[in-house]
Amino acid sequence: MMKAFLAEYSVCNDPELAPEGAAMLTAISGSFDRCGYDVVMPEGPDFAGEIRRLAPGCDVGLVIAPDHLLFRYTHLLEQLTHNIGCGSMNAAVCANKQQTGAILSRHGIAVPPGARGGKRVVKPIMGCSAQGVRLTDEEPGAGEFAQAYIEGDALSVSLVGSRVTGNVCEYHSGDQPLLLAVNRQEIAIEEDGSFRYLGGETPVHPDREEEIVSTAARAMNLLGCQGYTGIDIIAGDRVYVVDVNPRPTTSLAGIVEVMEEEIAEILVAASRGEGPAEVHLSGRVKFDRGGRISRV
Repeated sequence: MMKAFLAEYSVCNDPELAPEGAAMLTAISGSFDRCGYDVVMPEGPDFAGEIRRLAPGCDVGLVIAPDHLLFRYTHLLEQLTHNIGCGSMNAAVCANKQQTGAILSRHGIAVPPGARGGKRVVKPIMGCSAQGVRLTDEEPGAGEFAQAYIEGDALSVSLVGSRVTGNVCEYHSGDQPLLLAVNRQEIAIEEDGSFRYLGGETPVHPDREEEIVSTAARAMNLLGCQGYTGIDIIAGDRVYVVDVNPRPTTSLAGIVEVMEEEIAEILVAASRGEGPAEVHLSGRVKFDRGGRISRV
């Protein structure tokens, strides 16, 4: 039996993010189970030690971790088994939100501009799941930066990239990223200005859907992301790329409920340049950040 190693950091180490981590892990591990894999996961908080112990005995592996930790643990995994997620170097670039925005902007993709003074969004240079993001007139602190607040629809685009470069570049296919779904994001702004991610709805078909998807795919290709990637978008006066997450995101918990294909098969095939050209979705669901699903 083929073995899949799925290493999700927050379930073992980060109580605040653990509900989202558990939702993603349940969605992916369930798919690998249905596809006949023996699923292996870390059994304790020593995340690096568990990767070293378990990954070598597995056929494929995937790390899910907050963006600032993703490079370190993916780099370790790549040395021990076949990585079906984003390459470690590309994950390192995406972890720095300021650097990512500058790269995309240089290539003509709209990103929220920097902002001085007045109400603006202040966020960590490295972070995930709206942690530390707030609407404020305070100055950014150490390790933070400020962007203009953009009015518009909060969306995300879930894509799976075939191999381009990296540890398995022999599988390069040149295919465009596979669109799984466009998702609506539910984000609350608290009285103190803090942003809070609550979940979302999938699939949705917003105005300018083609432009939204093509912008997300172009951003993904520019950054060299592979495997499952979630691109956060604000569709306002322009289509702005707000964040690039080179790993499974909470939207996947909803997508697997409406997708005929198995995400496990897609990720493994795409990692060898053989992913499908399209997927088939039926119905629509809402999901919260803990992965609870309701049909719409």
